[in-house]
Amino acid sequence: MKDNASNFVPMHKHGIVVKVGDETLVYQKENHKAHCLNRTAAEVWKLCDGTKTVAEIAAILSKESQSSVDEELVWLTLRRLSKSGLLVKKKKDAQVLASRRAAMRKIGVAALALPLVTSILVPTAAAAGSCSGFGGQCQTLPCCPPFVCNTLTHLCV
Repeated sequence: MKDNASNFVPMHKHGIVVKVGDETLVYQKENHKAHCLNRTAAEVWKLCDGTKTVAEIAAILSKESQSSVDEELVWLTLRRLSKSGLLVKKKKDAQVLASRRAAMRKIGVAALALPLVTSILVPTAAAAGSCSGFGGQCQTLPCCPPFVCNTLTHLCV
């Protein structure tokens, strides 16, 4: 890996974040996309605060998981987060984010689970017509699947 690649500082895009068990749901209001991140992807995404390098993120994950986390796992996660639109775009990244196959050859079996980012387009209330999307009011309209109404906040989650 090139030295300048370790100096790459990723930054996540903000969104509405809901933690459900081991998964983190991130909803982006500007494009009505919802993303489900497993624990590994969520931890990397949260650490992408614009101040930490890839090497620093790997070191923090290693300390938290009490096992060695290779930078390739972080790069693989960054690639998936970037494809999902959860990272701020820079002019040119310090390194082309590693492909899954190349990362798997280097990582082997990792202590952390491979990152998983699942994204869906959430219909707006107008498009849905008869239901509310993520974060929408559910007092007058039911929530659109797969969301449910939070009885405390009366918002679809």
